Amino acid sequence: MAVAALTTADARAKTALSRDFAKRWKASRAEGGRAIPIGAACPPDQPARPAQPPLLDPRDVPRRKPGTLAGRTAILHAVAHIELNAVDLHWDILARFAHVPMPMGFYDDWVQAADEESKHFNLIADCLAEMDSFYGALPAHAGMWRAAEDTAGDFIGRLAVVPMVLEARGLDVTPNMIEVFRRAGNAPGAAQAVAAMEVIYAEEVHHVAYGSKWFHFLCGREDTDPKEAFHRLVRRYFHGALKPPFNEEKRAEAGIPPDFYWPLSEKAG
Repeated sequence: MAVAALTTADARAKTALSRDFAKRWKASRAEGGRAIPIGAACPPDQPARPAQPPLLDPRDVPRRKPGTLAGRTAILHAVAHIELNAVDLHWDILARFAHVPMPMGFYDDWVQAADEESKHFNLIADCLAEMDSFYGALPAHAGMWRAAEDTAGDFIGRLAVVPMVLEARGLDVTPNMIEVFRRAGNAPGAAQAVAAMEVIYAEEVHHVAYGSKWFHFLCGREDTDPKEAFHRLVRRYFHGALKPPFNEEKRAEAGIPPDFYWPLSEKAG
């Protein structure tokens, strides 16, 4: 199932397949909570992608003022791109590290996360349609998959960098994005975007929490200090310092205390 999602190129088809697989997984698990054979499959190095948008170096993606329709469209396009990448990241962690014995709750969490990211992509794609746009209309960031490539052979490194750094960053920036659309008032798609991003903001806390939970689980299994391991792995795999301001309340809710991320910030020292 994970590899089927990863190898589907069309964004709407990928998210529909992802949601169907999640529904089937949950139904099977509900049959007495039984364990399901996980099996094995070989995920692609790169997930299948639609022909559009063109993927550019982050420095080459055009910047637009958020107070304009074009700027708000660009924000939503970027969010849609992040959500689609997240769908692939969550299915990839299930397929790529299936050889590592994990409790069934691990699979429950990441299937749920993939399901929710699929829902998030569709919510934002619907907002873009309200604004006479669509996913693929603008260039997008080519670096989104880099963390997956860098951690393809390091399970605990993947958990440290993707949910606990990249997705945690979403908790920092989403409130300001919501405010941009609130200020837009009755502009096309603005109210719909606020509602969509409020759903995303609430559910992304869970995804960061899944990362923190299973990161700590693996640290416990290896008798490793979680904070020291997190600092070491982020310095190895994440390119650059973490950028404040940090949403300390939501990060704490997700199980990441300040002494995990502040020492890695550009203001440290």
